[in-house]
Formats: sequence, structure tokens, C-alpha cells
Amino acid sequence: MGSQLALCSVLRRMGKEAIPCSAGPFKRSEISKFGQLFISDPVEKDGDRVILVDCSSPDRSGNLENLIEKLPMALIDHHEAGQYSRTESPAGAPVLIDKNAPSTTFLVLKLIEALGLTPTKEEAELLFLGLSTDTGFFRHVDDSGAAAFEAAASLIRYGANPKAAFAAINGGKSLDSRRLIGQMLLSAESHFDGKLILCSEDYEQASRFGPESRDSDSLYQLLQALAGVEAIVVMRQETGDKFSIGFRSRDWVDVGEIAESFGGGGHKNAAGCSLAGTISEYRPKILKIFEEVFNNTKT
Repeated sequence: MGSQLALCSVLRRMGKEAIPCSAGPFKRSEISKFGQLFISDPVEKDGDRVILVDCSSPDRSGNLENLIEKLPMALIDHHEAGQYSRTESPAGAPVLIDKNAPSTTFLVLKLIEALGLTPTKEEAELLFLGLSTDTGFFRHVDDSGAAAFEAAASLIRYGANPKAAFAAINGGKSLDSRRLIGQMLLSAESHFDGKLILCSEDYEQASRFGPESRDSDSLYQLLQALAGVEAIVVMRQETGDKFSIGFRSRDWVDVGEIAESFGGGGHKNAAGCSLAGTISEYRPKILKIFEEVFNNTKT
């Protein structure tokens, strides 16, 4: 969202017509106010071109896939888990993919500066929000992450406010969101001597609380603080026959690879996927994969 809106703003300043398109949803409290700025069902016009940001391939763009996959396309992303990479892209498409970048907003900032432009205050705020969320407000930046803080410093000079960004990300939560975290913690199972924590949200809970009550980042943060935990799996039964899985790991476990095996994607330490079926059907498969990981990988 931050990449799209900031890039659209820059293109408009360059005299281009730019329309941010997204299928949503915009349920999270820190982004709900931006939902009205996006078009979910754009009408194709002659000369349309697409810049796909923070999305590894068109098939991950929801209902926009059929429209955008036939248009001239450029890609800006920090994921490599998809049908396109530096060496495999749509015919003639410019590709900017850097899996070592802390966020796609980081890459958009570098692109803006390479064009000889300076982000406006509003653009800087949008880019800082994306950089903050992708790094867990810099909790996930390790000793190779100096560039993330250099980008943050640049965005602050351009007008971003870290205090306001933190408040937007962590404030405005509902009481139901705290209750749902409690329910998820009650469902937590410890496996493989505490190396894996598995939580689940059944369909009744998903229907009662709704996606707007989810605060996954806070849940993962609480679980990652447990002694000895290496990986976390959160399974949510979205409908009667479809569920989602969120994966997180602290260090050496590559959950991006695990998510890819289920048709999803992400990063080494943060990934996810959506599947047809039920949690009970896939739970043994998930545990089997992690059993192999913990048995075959030396920490």
C-alpha cells in the first residue's frame, strides 16, 4: 500500500496519470483510512501499463490478475518466490527485485532518488509506514541491515514521523482484537521440545471476530518471545472449505521455502499461503514437514 500510493504520487508529479489498484481488504486499523484511495475494478484503457509492487506475480493480485497479466508490466519487489525473477520476467518487462531489501518501499525510495527527485512529506510518511511494517518496526533488522536505518533516516529528513507511524501501527485496536489474541494463545500447542508453536483459529472464531480483529504482528511477537521457539504456525479457517497459514521463524528455519511448497511464498523468516480444505486435514502435513526440518537441520 505504501509503495503504491507513494509511487502513484511521484508519477503524478512527473505529469503521468497513475491509478492505485488493489483488491484489498483494508481491515487493519493502520490502513483502513487508505482503502478509499484504491480502485478494485479498474476499466482498461488504450495505452495502460502496470507497475506491480510488493507482489511476486500477477496471480497474487486477486481479482486484478486477468486484467493486469495481459498488459505491459514492470515489477518492483523484495520477494523472489514467484513466477518472475531477475532472469525470468514477462517479455521485455523491467524488473527490480532485491530479496535483500528490507521492504519494497525501500526500493521505491531508491527509485525516486535515482530519478533525481525528493519524496514529499506525504510520500515519505507512506514509505516509512511500509518500511516499518515489513521490518516489525526494525525488530527484524540484523547486523546486515544498516541500509534499512539509513533509509529510515532519509525518510525522517523528508518529513516522516516515527512516533506517529508507531502509533498508527500499534494503536487503534479493538477490544475484540485483544480477546482474539487471548483465544489464539489458548489454542497454542508446543511441538518438538518447544521449537514449534502452532495456533489455530476455527471457522466459528473467524466468523465471530472477523479479519478486522486480527493483530497478527502482536501475536507473533508474543510467541517469538518464548524460550526455545524457532518457528510459529498460525492457521485460520477463513471459510468452511478454505484456510490460511502464516509462518514465522526466528533465525535458521526457512519458512519461505515451506510456504512455497504449499503454493505460497514470502521470506525466510516470514511467509504464508492460502489453501483449499480444512485445518484438521493439513495439520498433520504441517507437523510432518517441521519434524523433517528439526530432524535434518543442524542449528
